[in-house]
Amino acid sequence: MASLKALKMRITSVKSTQKITKAMKMVAAAKLRRAQEAAEAARPYATRMAEVMASLGSTVTVGPESPRLLAGTGKDQVHLLVVATSERGLAGAFNTNIVRLARKKIEALVAEGKTVKLLLVGKKGRAQLARDHRDKIVDTIDQTHIKRLAFTDALAIAEDVVARYEAGEFDVAHLFFARFRSALLQEPTALQIIPVPLPKAAPETVVTQAGAPPAVVEYEPDEESILADLLPRNLAVQIFRALLENAASEQGSRMTAMDNATRNAGDMINKLTITYNRTRQAAITTELIEIIAGAESI
Repeated sequence: MASLKALKMRITSVKSTQKITKAMKMVAAAKLRRAQEAAEAARPYATRMAEVMASLGSTVTVGPESPRLLAGTGKDQVHLLVVATSERGLAGAFNTNIVRLARKKIEALVAEGKTVKLLLVGKKGRAQLARDHRDKIVDTIDQTHIKRLAFTDALAIAEDVVARYEAGEFDVAHLFFARFRSALLQEPTALQIIPVPLPKAAPETVVTQAGAPPAVVEYEPDEESILADLLPRNLAVQIFRALLENAASEQGSRMTAMDNATRNAGDMINKLTITYNRTRQAAITTELIEIIAGAESI
């Protein structure tokens, strides 16, 4: 059985840890509110941008002269997986869930005989994926210096991806991130970003929310010119949305994890206190027995 001194030191240590986890929970809760507002504000813009891309793409005939971000390379042999995770830990299963989804995609692609490359955003994803797929990692983007996400941060990643695409390094690109649902739920998501996925339904079968056929739209300049300008911006917008969703998901997962850690620390303190009191009572009882036994022997 542990000594009274050891038990007292352990109780003090757990109390100190509890103070830290409680403070981290409060900080995460404060950051979560701002991150959630930013993520929710970006969703309508990103969703509408994707709809515009799909609408424009469905009106043009994809051919050799079409923008490569829309038409693709004509092959799907080499896949680039852009895996966005956090720079810091203590966020529960946030990073693990994203990496698990990416690993499933890697295994599926490898089973099909495809070549896989990894572009990692955040060092926590690298720490996990490097164990089994170090040879597939082409680069890691460090964001530890970023205090508050801005569109320019996503634009830099998008330009890097486009440059690799133009250089012929891959044929298809996928983006992995966690979609924020609530502080208790963050949904790992995979999204194809290159080439832009087109809707399965033909344009004439699409109806508006009111149930009427869509209006005939004339574009000036032509659709392909508009697409050539909007496709790179759409890529940056989707990456920016993913980073904002990740930021909210990270804080939500950290707040939940620290809340659980605080409650677990409280339970441990209670158990250690009971053990300490019992050990102390046993020591006092032993001392009394020794005193009484000594007194009777005189």
